[in-house]
Amino acid sequence: MDSIAITGGATLNGTIPISGAKNSALKLMAASILTDQPLRLTNMPRLADTKFLGRLLRELGVEVTERGEGLEQETLFHAAEIRSTFAPYDLVRQMRASFNVLGPLLARTGEAKVSLPGGCTIGARPVDLHLQALTAMGAEIELDEGYVIARAPHGLKGAEIEFPFVSVGATEHALLAAVLAEGVTVLKNAAREPEIGDLARCLMAMGAKVEGLDTDELVITGVTSLTGAEWPVIADRIEMGSYAVAAAMAGGEVRLTRSRPELMQALTEKMVEAGVEIVPTEDGVIVRRDPAVRLKAVNVATEVYPGFATDLQAQFMALMTLAEGESVIHENIFENRFMHAPELARLGADIHVHAGEAVVRGVEALHGAPVMATDLRASVSLVIAGLAAQGETTVGRVYHLDRGFERLEEKLGACGAEIRRIRDEGHEH
Repeated sequence: MDSIAITGGATLNGTIPISGAKNSALKLMAASILTDQPLRLTNMPRLADTKFLGRLLRELGVEVTERGEGLEQETLFHAAEIRSTFAPYDLVRQMRASFNVLGPLLARTGEAKVSLPGGCTIGARPVDLHLQALTAMGAEIELDEGYVIARAPHGLKGAEIEFPFVSVGATEHALLAAVLAEGVTVLKNAAREPEIGDLARCLMAMGAKVEGLDTDELVITGVTSLTGAEWPVIADRIEMGSYAVAAAMAGGEVRLTRSRPELMQALTEKMVEAGVEIVPTEDGVIVRRDPAVRLKAVNVATEVYPGFATDLQAQFMALMTLAEGESVIHENIFENRFMHAPELARLGADIHVHAGEAVVRGVEALHGAPVMATDLRASVSLVIAGLAAQGETTVGRVYHLDRGFERLEEKLGACGAEIRRIRDEGHEH
């Protein structure tokens, strides 16, 4: 199992291009099932998660062709014919977003058998809202030995669906199914994340009719078929925020390009409050901090978009470990999402967790130590802390990191970080 070693103390100076958003790319990939024509996705991230979903799509009969390298990566998806409507457990369990093939398969073919996604380390994240939405559209659903067996022999029908709470996954899944449903579907209390807007706009480029973009009420008028399209995956706001925090943690000046500053507005406000200089540019931001000047403690509470993203909470906690004073971090989205706190404590951080609240008292310095990644966002928070820790920090289980960060060592290394990957067979890279 690979690990990453960081020798702390180097400031970061340089440019980091931001990749396409994992959370958008996965749903756009699922959208390829909805048409028998090619869907070309540009700015496509190459990650463990996109590879997993690509394997599943191939099983279903989708041709998946990767092209280009680096900033010019694109992938062509062509579902000329759906050969199978069965998504087995061994593929779906590896990555939750695979479950989102259910709606498109049902909408296009009238049937699907998809494994339930299984557990998740950061909370329950049930799929009941997904199933309720599909049932409201007329799907017949039964659960059998861990599988969802869904049928819509006469096609899906438009419906009014009000979510009891904001759910990104359920909003996206309902949207994917509703574009081919007969009649009008209204999604109320819909999530407003930029990745949902990206998915809706791509579907519209394919011929779907969607109104209410970027609001909490989406109105979808079903069409009989969709065409192919070419679509650029939106910039990854979580990657952008993570590197912004990394630059603030290490000190120096880093320019983040190929991104949109407004996507991380809530984080920007908190970082500025903490004493970090952030300057918007035409295609991103410049993050600047004098490492000789100590950060100030700031309180944050995670909220649904456009509030402070839960996917940036671990990174911000790492930043606050060296801030002057005491910061209180409230996690309101997922239970059990402070698993990085004891690992940061191994580096010398002073963090006390009680239920959904973490109190971080800033320390003068962190000290390198072996730590273990527990989930995707926690893993990058440990890398960020390692950039500022004295001595060497080794982060284990970095397969979590590979699920959502493309060429992380390369991007940080280009800005002066002393970072290297240690392959599990003992070879360094």
